[in-house]
Amino acid sequence: QVQLVESGGGVVQPGKSLRLSCVASGDTFSMYAISWYRQAPGKQRELVAAMTTAGDPTYYVDSVKGRFTISRDDSKVTAYLQMNNLKLEDTAVYYCNAYRDPSTFYWGQGTQVTVSS
Repeated sequence: QVQLVESGGGVVQPGKSLRLSCVASGDTFSMYAISWYRQAPGKQRELVAAMTTAGDPTYYVDSVKGRFTISRDDSKVTAYLQMNNLKLEDTAVYYCNAYRDPSTFYWGQGTQVTVSS
């Protein structure tokens, strides 16, 4: 069992930056791969970025390449999504996902990111 709590969202202007955090508890965090997803109004949930248990990125969706960075700090039991040069189309609820195997994965509650001019 893993509990995940996202934070760091807010309302920002285009071109600004935010860093999202995902704090875990309840199990050995280092055994879980971490992904960030987002869901905009009227759209399906979209995989944004993913990394291995060692913190090596395995995926960024094309629209965020060069702007977003996924990372983790196991000593703080926390995963991060650094978001730079935010665009209007980045507006969504962002979710943290911890994955161990097809029967063992967990979601956080989400944090709202709104990019508005």
